[in-house]
Amino acid sequence: MDKKTISRDGTELAYARAGEGPAVILVSGAMSTGGTMAPLAGLLADRFTVLRYDRRGRGESGDTAPYAVAREVEDLAALIDAAGGEAALYGISSGGALVLEAAAAGLPVPRVAVYETPYAQDEESARERAAYTANLTEALAQGRRGDAVELFLRLTGLAEEMIRGARQSPMWEGMEAVAPTLAYDDAVMGGGTPPRERLASIGVPVLAVAGEASPPWLREATRAVADAVPDGAYRALEGQTHMVDPNVLAPVLAEFLGSRG
Repeated sequence: MDKKTISRDGTELAYARAGEGPAVILVSGAMSTGGTMAPLAGLLADRFTVLRYDRRGRGESGDTAPYAVAREVEDLAALIDAAGGEAALYGISSGGALVLEAAAAGLPVPRVAVYETPYAQDEESARERAAYTANLTEALAQGRRGDAVELFLRLTGLAEEMIRGARQSPMWEGMEAVAPTLAYDDAVMGGGTPPRERLASIGVPVLAVAGEASPPWLREATRAVADAVPDGAYRALEGQTHMVDPNVLAPVLAEFLGSRG
């Protein structure tokens, strides 16, 4: 990240900027930094001014306690100012929940796109989310960062054998480093179910995208977002999963985010 901006509470945010054209800000999900958005940013930079950033508490960005979702919305407001005063938003997974909250808060965003925001679709899933929140809060309070990462990986459906393997991988140290931000993503997701009343207040077009090869509940969660937003649309990408191929996603985003109709 070669640029910095300051959020309202004084937190320094690191970001990278590329391309020319209407501004688009890319927002990553849990356990990731702005670096994960680099391939997508590169594909969009021929049509847009693309900003990708390290969310607070990650990578090269700072952090300021206490955390609140409103602070991350203010982070996006600071980045929008850096982009020229208006920017479309794209968020993946829990990053999608954050950009939807920013749009509902009335930030100057002409369009919003999200990819598979993982809202719970039934009571059992909602209970699992509640248990995750309680266990995550306890693990982080006790400084058990590795256990917090395990909880998240288990929530995503990763097999126990793969979780044990992940603990032995070179990536584990980096995952533990950003483990405290799992609480931030959990807060962004609210109670874990679609915030339909909040989504209904969004006054700009929203494109909710899912992968056709993703689990049915993720596709249902994505469709729930599109249905709750007054000007919402749903799109499924053939052959894609939650680990979406930027080469498949980029043309869809470019068509939607570049439209002013």
